Amino acid sequence: MDNVRLFLILALAFISLLLWEAWQKDYVIPQSRLSSESAQQDIKLNADETMPDAPLHASIDSPVLTTSPVADDALDNNTQSRLIRVTTDTLDLHIDTRGGSVVDAKLVQYPVSVDTPDIKFHLLSQRPSNYFITQSGLLGADKNRTPTHQAIFKAAKSHYQMGEHDDNLIVELTWHSEDGLAVTKRYTFTRGKHSIQLEHQVNNQSEQTWKGREYRQIQRGEPTESGNFFMYTYTGGVIYSPEDKYQKYDFGDLADGELDRDVTDGWIAMIQHYFLSAFIPPRGESQHFYGKQLITGRSVIGAYTAARTVESGEQTTFDGTLFIGPKLRIELESVAEGLDLTVDYGWLAMIAKPMHWFLEQINKYVGNWGWTIIIFTILIKILFYKLSESSYKSMANMRKVAPRMQALKDRYGDDKQRMQQAMMEMYKKEKINPLGGCLPMLVQMPFFIALYWVLLESVEMRQAPWILWINDLSIKDPYFILPVIMGVSMFVQQKLNPPPTDPMQAKIMLYLPLAFSVMFAFFPAGLVLYWVINNLLSIAQQWVITRRVEQSS
Repeated sequence: MDNVRLFLILALAFISLLLWEAWQKDYVIPQSRLSSESAQQDIKLNADETMPDAPLHASIDSPVLTTSPVADDALDNNTQSRLIRVTTDTLDLHIDTRGGSVVDAKLVQYPVSVDTPDIKFHLLSQRPSNYFITQSGLLGADKNRTPTHQAIFKAAKSHYQMGEHDDNLIVELTWHSEDGLAVTKRYTFTRGKHSIQLEHQVNNQSEQTWKGREYRQIQRGEPTESGNFFMYTYTGGVIYSPEDKYQKYDFGDLADGELDRDVTDGWIAMIQHYFLSAFIPPRGESQHFYGKQLITGRSVIGAYTAARTVESGEQTTFDGTLFIGPKLRIELESVAEGLDLTVDYGWLAMIAKPMHWFLEQINKYVGNWGWTIIIFTILIKILFYKLSESSYKSMANMRKVAPRMQALKDRYGDDKQRMQQAMMEMYKKEKINPLGGCLPMLVQMPFFIALYWVLLESVEMRQAPWILWINDLSIKDPYFILPVIMGVSMFVQQKLNPPPTDPMQAKIMLYLPLAFSVMFAFFPAGLVLYWVINNLLSIAQQWVITRRVEQSS
């Protein structure tokens, strides 16, 4: 039994280590590598710093564009840009007329905290501590006929607001060349959605043929605010391709230029805990995905199209979707294939996704995520009742023969070989499987870990109240009541298990509840609630089974 118990302890410790390492690898927010330039330099960069790996001067007919610097005179520095505010039922954002870039975005339906409902969550911004913007533009051989994200556009109004009865809101920015080429950048917002239709319409009324490509990129600095020590989450670039599915490109990967490939029916994004911004090309369109790091330390993930030719008197439209919002599975699935994978469940996604769906169905009837977690935990315990019963019966039988095991240890002392032989004979006589309590628990472990990731990744849990003092299941229990209850429940479970005969193992088991209570004190309350309910149900089941076994002897 000592070996079995030690195996369980090591297995639990190993799983905890894997979770911690996964956090460190995929979710740790690195220290910012931003340079010490002034705030003004952070906001206004020259074109060479912010351009993608594509030139204005290279041959537009080349299948892969090569890097070429952009001269300072490519910028219209004599014309001041201004910010255009756009407000809808889901977004409150600002578009800079320099390039028509979205440089600031707040999520109307997502406050910063439950205590400040009027302060909305700031996803995109030009703050040096959390620089995060989207850019787009056109590339061509003639720099005077292809407006990049540094060109100055014009807009009819400084504030666009979706009407109470409007389903759509269109914001247009225009740019004209000296020879009659007109470019219209059009954002179309839809009520109830965080996805935005983005178009570049090129109308060639000049006497020359126009050749060019469209590019779209997301620029982000590594956040300097790390937040809760136990709540690090992955912040960085991701892409999707039909061939390789969901792939992460962190800030280091982008800096090393590891993203450099052609993709059809894919998308690019910058994600963080609960939220993301993404560019989704039209279905069937091939684009080149790229990544780089600017001299400021900020990273860029982007995509550009194949070259198009527009003859005099003709026009063409580059279109696609810009997403700025939360990781809501249903909404993400409706925007693009694979976009819901940004709700990252890791290697247990095949188990976690059905779990999340089932939780959503329960919550539709319950309307409270705390009670939803409790009901789902009960259903999980019912599903694995027989496995747990087998495990607890084995533990109860081991508990019953614990005095005889101690007697064998006292009898044989340090002669471990003879003691093991005597123990095996006793197991055989009493029809006890020493691994019977271990294997059923290991079978259930992937499901418990999958549920852990579901609760951690679900934006629905953000600011979701339960009862009394728990008004946000996504943050730690403010009074540490749930972690204390969890520690006490672990201690009670230990008392129901057969006591270890090895003194060292007894000490480890004694301090284990305390160690887990301290660790879980900083976990989201929703996760701790799940473990508390699971422990209480396990205690009840184990107590009943242990009494039956003891009464039958």
